[in-house]
Amino acid sequence: MNTRGLLDQLLKSGQSLLQNSSGKPGTGKVPGLGDLLGGKAGGLGGLVSGAGGGALAAGAMGLLMGNKKVRKVGGKVLTYGGLAALGVLAYKAYGNWQARQGQGDAGEPQTLDRLPPAQAEQHSQAVLKALVAAAKADGHIDARERELIEGEFTRLDSDPELQRWLQGELNKPLDPAEVARAAQTSEMAAEMYLASVMMVDQEHFMERAYLDELARQLRLEPALREELELQVRQVSTS
Repeated sequence: MNTRGLLDQLLKSGQSLLQNSSGKPGTGKVPGLGDLLGGKAGGLGGLVSGAGGGALAAGAMGLLMGNKKVRKVGGKVLTYGGLAALGVLAYKAYGNWQARQGQGDAGEPQTLDRLPPAQAEQHSQAVLKALVAAAKADGHIDARERELIEGEFTRLDSDPELQRWLQGELNKPLDPAEVARAAQTSEMAAEMYLASVMMVDQEHFMERAYLDELARQLRLEPALREELELQVRQVSTS
């Protein structure tokens, strides 16, 4: 099951999302859900017909995030450059936290960007689980949208095992405790939280409450959580 490849495409999809929303890269205009579902140029219909994997991933990411959320926090997605970038941010946050705790001799954090393929796949599955759950935190994904998202995931990767797993994740009730159980190391917990922060609007009560409970279930130290959120803010405004 190549979760790693699918997640990498989703995290790299920001530039395609921008280009297909306006025809001009770097304009900052992000499409709403209505644009993505429409058949007009720049909409999901346009992305799907003859488009490359990056554009398809942008369609899937746009559907996951939803109309209001894409417009409000889409910029955070657009700043990410795939799994390697996510790993670098987690590494930096984790390293800064260790230094502040006087744990400089604790060894280098084993984040996504520093792992062999088998371990990176395990981390990727946990991060994708967190990303899908965070996308559901505002309640916008109904049965129709689940079907559309599943269709876009199938276009990106037709592996039946991966599709069954994704379908299961999309259909699960939102449960931060269940999500957190996927974190087998503290670095995985940091990466999962980082991806979740990327997906939510922290000014939205339901989504902020979800993040608070996820952090609690992941047993993130408050100082580490603060460092992770700082990394997202810095990369979003740079």
